[in-house]
Amino acid sequence: MEEIRIATIPAGAKKKHRATIWVVVVDDEVFVRSFTGPKGKWYRNVLANPDADVEFDGRAIHVRAIPVEEQETIEAVSRAYLEKYRDSPYAKDMVRDEVLPTTLRLEPR
Repeated sequence: MEEIRIATIPAGAKKKHRATIWVVVVDDEVFVRSFTGPKGKWYRNVLANPDADVEFDGRAIHVRAIPVEEQETIEAVSRAYLEKYRDSPYAKDMVRDEVLPTTLRLEPR
């Protein structure tokens, strides 16, 4: 799966915000990052409320977004992005220094 949509709930809002994001799997765990770094709206929403839905193939799965701080995991996720999206001109943007701290693990709820 190349892309999924993440549905987050902005603070004080009732309507979900949806954004298309790239996803990778490392050691059977699902990871995402904000292409626009910490200023990404969906990313800011999920920091305020880590519960979200991932939407793909007409399905929605409720997840909890957990920030990743372990350098080894962040590096593995970077390698996974570069491998999976190697044909995209945007792959290198997903491993920029300002994007790395936005690495999140998605755990099913």
